[in-house]
Amino acid sequence: MLAGVQREALPVRRVLFEPDQCLTRAYFPLGGVVSLVTPMLDGSVVAMATIGREGAVGLPALLEGCLPAGSRGVSQGQGEALSISAEAFRREVAAGGKLAPLVHAFMQALFTLVGRNAACNRLHYMEQRCARWLLLTHDRVVSDQFKLTQEFLAQMLGSRRASVTEAAAELQRSGAISYQRGTITIISREALEACACECYGAIRQVFDSLYAPD
Repeated sequence: MLAGVQREALPVRRVLFEPDQCLTRAYFPLGGVVSLVTPMLDGSVVAMATIGREGAVGLPALLEGCLPAGSRGVSQGQGEALSISAEAFRREVAAGGKLAPLVHAFMQALFTLVGRNAACNRLHYMEQRCARWLLLTHDRVVSDQFKLTQEFLAQMLGSRRASVTEAAAELQRSGAISYQRGTITIISREALEACACECYGAIRQVFDSLYAPD
């Protein structure tokens, strides 16, 4: 394990950093999901990306100096993470050991994820976007059931709650999911993938190829 690493709880909606805050630590989720969101002046937020056990949260900490995060990092599900100071993070990556290529590979994948999110939010139907987001969350939490309010999902998708409610109801009618009292249960992974747009497959392919064994 890296020197100076701490194990931290990631309760639901824990804010790791704000856009104007100096990034002093980086996080490696062990379970759960962290969303990077852009808050607007009217209080609404739009998700840029979601990060789970495949990546690291707080990559701007790699840059020299105390730079603002540029986004809000918030935990969207119960879990844990390993955290490390920004200074130690930079030192470990600069040393060129096993961590460096993994971080660089994840940075490449993150660009794809952010780009796909932007295109998906502009071009695809709410049901498709909702299915994509649920699939990515399902991949990270490694459980068929997780807590999720429609209000929070609407924030992550940058849409009205009524639109998300309708999309979730359609996914439930298709037999892909069950939604009761703020809990999502994945009933049929195959049906959910059939409801999603091409963006989920493109994102999954990038992550699978980057971390595939030589």
